[in-house]
Amino acid sequence: MRLDKKTTIQLGVFAGIAVVSIGVAVVSYMQIPTVFLGVGRYTVTVQLPQAANLYEGGNVTYHGVEVGRVQAIKLTDTGAAAVLQLKSGIDIPAGDLTAEVHSVSAVGEQYVELTPHSPKGPSLKNGDLIPADHTSVPPNINSLLAAANSGLNAIPRDNLKTVVDESYLAVGGLGPDLSRLVNGTTALAIGAHKNLDSLVSLIDGSKPILDSQVQSSDSVQQWAAHLATITKQLQVNDSSVRGILQNGAPALDQARQLVDRVQPTLPILLANLASLGQVAVTYRDNLEAVLVLVPQAVQDLQGIFLPYSGTKLGGFSLAADLNTNLPPPCNTGFYPMSQHRSTALVDSPERPPGLVYCRIPQDSQLNGVRGARNYPCETRPGKRAPTVKMCESNEPYVPLNDGFNWKGDANATFTGQGVPQYEPGEKPPPSAQPEQALPGQPKSAYPPPGQPPPLPVGPPTAVTPYDPATGTYIGPDGQMSTQSNLANGAGKERTWQQMLTPPTGN
Repeated sequence: MRLDKKTTIQLGVFAGIAVVSIGVAVVSYMQIPTVFLGVGRYTVTVQLPQAANLYEGGNVTYHGVEVGRVQAIKLTDTGAAAVLQLKSGIDIPAGDLTAEVHSVSAVGEQYVELTPHSPKGPSLKNGDLIPADHTSVPPNINSLLAAANSGLNAIPRDNLKTVVDESYLAVGGLGPDLSRLVNGTTALAIGAHKNLDSLVSLIDGSKPILDSQVQSSDSVQQWAAHLATITKQLQVNDSSVRGILQNGAPALDQARQLVDRVQPTLPILLANLASLGQVAVTYRDNLEAVLVLVPQAVQDLQGIFLPYSGTKLGGFSLAADLNTNLPPPCNTGFYPMSQHRSTALVDSPERPPGLVYCRIPQDSQLNGVRGARNYPCETRPGKRAPTVKMCESNEPYVPLNDGFNWKGDANATFTGQGVPQYEPGEKPPPSAQPEQALPGQPKSAYPPPGQPPPLPVGPPTAVTPYDPATGTYIGPDGQMSTQSNLANGAGKERTWQQMLTPPTGN
């Protein structure tokens, strides 16, 4: 059969279109430009500890969407390397990116899942490398099945049947309860997933606490032992503890009523007690001394009644020895006799400035052991001084002399001090300033010999003329008085009775 020219042309055009369509379909289906030429694709290498049954042509997914294929699997010195061929135009963040090998089913079909943990950072590009510490592979299914088989073989069949039967009896009819348990567990898991960061921080932060518990295990064991002892005591004294619990409420109610009654005055009392406590703390040493000495003093006081105890006589035994001038009086640090006031004066002038007290060495056993110079300083333990200011100051105590000046000037000094003594920082009045000592001589509170004594402090000493013939004189009160032993003849011998008889006078 002979075809006309038109039909031939039509058949030729149709054959050309068919060949082109089949070629395009074949090229598109086999992805020849992509596979052989790499058009629209870029490659990324993933380092794996093992191949994990991953094969060439396996899928590569990103958020569950296919983004490429596994181009090749290569062996390396540390495991295997998978070359991934990814589609261009899909930006995959490279920051903190992990590549995980998963199985589509239990029998294989491995694929690679790309999971970025941070949307920030640059995107993957051609030639990038994902290191092995950012990859994971599934466990070997053969090893898992072998371990499961070994575990099942280790279970005796008879016992397994017993376990299944008992489990049926245990959970039989508990479908609704198990359903609620599963639902609650699911809700708990969902809540834990929402608060994953907090849970991770809690788990990380629990390690120091657990370590401290391990380090203090001995203390915890001792605490548990002591708690067991206390619990045992509570068990032994159960009736007493029960009585406390039963009577505790009424007692607390009475205590509350008492507090309500004293509420107006209780704050004032507590404030005063706080001040008293501060004083007690300051004078603690003195209080301790009192608590030590008072029982001894009471014992000595009771001892005077001891000789007559148990007798019908009664009474007490007390000896009084008059040790006159034993020890002798301390005159060092006091005004001399020329400055003493008359004992006949009855007025009360203001106290002159300065301090007068026994100013011999503090460790002197001569006299005045308990004098003002040995007052203990409350705020400066170990220091002794006559006043608080001297206690607080850093000036040392300097005695006037050694205290053995039994004749002459009792205030003789080679330290340049005067009488009276003034507080640290206190200036003496101009009339009490000591005179300038001559070169080579020490300062003294008194003028050199041959000069009149300083003006007396206070009123002058009372002086009045008397008649030696009759012994009469005018007293400070202006009345005429008679002192018979001052008259002539007073030196003649008298009896001891006359010596004990008071002198007569008006």
